[in-house]
Parts: sequence; C-alpha cells; structure tokens
Amino acid sequence: MALSLRLDQETEVALRQHLQRTGLTQSSFVREAIREKLARSSAEASTPYQLGESLFGRYASGDSGRSQHRKTLIRERLNAKHRR
Repeated sequence: MALSLRLDQETEVALRQHLQRTGLTQSSFVREAIREKLARSSAEASTPYQLGESLFGRYASGDSGRSQHRKTLIRERLNAKHRR
C-alpha cells in the first residue's frame, strides 16, 4: 500500500535528524511506527472496569457495606437534620 503523508516543518526536521542518526529509511520507520501503534492500541482495548479500576475505592470511607445500606444512612441523616 502506498502512503502519502504531510508533516509540518518541525516534525519533518526532527524525523530527518532521527533517520540520519539511526540509519533507517523513511519507509521502515513508518512501518515500525504503525506496527507499534497497532500493538499498543490493541493492548489498550480495555473493559470499562479496567479503565476505571485505579479509581474504584480510591476515596473509600472504610465502610465496606456503605452502598448496601445507603438508604438507611440517608434516612438517619435526614431524620437527624429535621430533629434540630
């Protein structure tokens, strides 16, 4: 497959310098970059749980059953507020 690509001048200069340092051709560099991006994107295809896993429990209250008895907790707080 033939590919045509337009680069801004800054990117073009950086690419040419990199190719000179490494001795790679433009074609081999682009092929490798595409392979890396495809591999990374398939590895990043995560489930919704995996995407939010670092956030779950981050702000934990220490009460592990809080979500199970949330209605009772809310009712108690409302009753306490209205008793004032």
